[in-house]
Amino acid sequence: MAIDQNEFWDENYYNHPSLTEDMLSAAETILNVKLPKLLIDLLRIQNGGYTKGFAFPMAEKTTWAPNHVPLTNLFGIVADKSIETAQNILATPYMIKEWGLPEKQVLLTGDGPWWITLDYRNSDVPTVRWIDVDCGEDIHVADSFDDFINGLLPVISFIEK
Repeated sequence: MAIDQNEFWDENYYNHPSLTEDMLSAAETILNVKLPKLLIDLLRIQNGGYTKGFAFPMAEKTTWAPNHVPLTNLFGIVADKSIETAQNILATPYMIKEWGLPEKQVLLTGDGPWWITLDYRNSDVPTVRWIDVDCGEDIHVADSFDDFINGLLPVISFIEK
């Protein structure tokens, strides 16, 4: 991993509880997927929230930017419905219906109309996609979650000087 896992996270603004085995098992059952090990490892350090501010370089332009997509936060797994959060991968089934997203996605970040997702449409091992429903974008980002995380750069790298 290019980024030190212990230097990945910033604020847990929504105060997500620590990830437990029961929460992980429930999430994989609800979403009907096996989540990538590296995602689970990151969520064990902090169960979602704001990152230190990263972006993934893109060869293809998106509605976000001509050369990158953002990862300023990463959704956690929050099964407790009394915790109000905008950063919960368990909102995926609702958001798929609400926004007309492709099936077999797990939302990693975004807030409509765009998301970065784990895409399970073609395999049990997901690729990473950029989806912007308003603009009809469904763009390949990385072959795996590991490739995505390993390819992250500080977002400041993309700020024009």
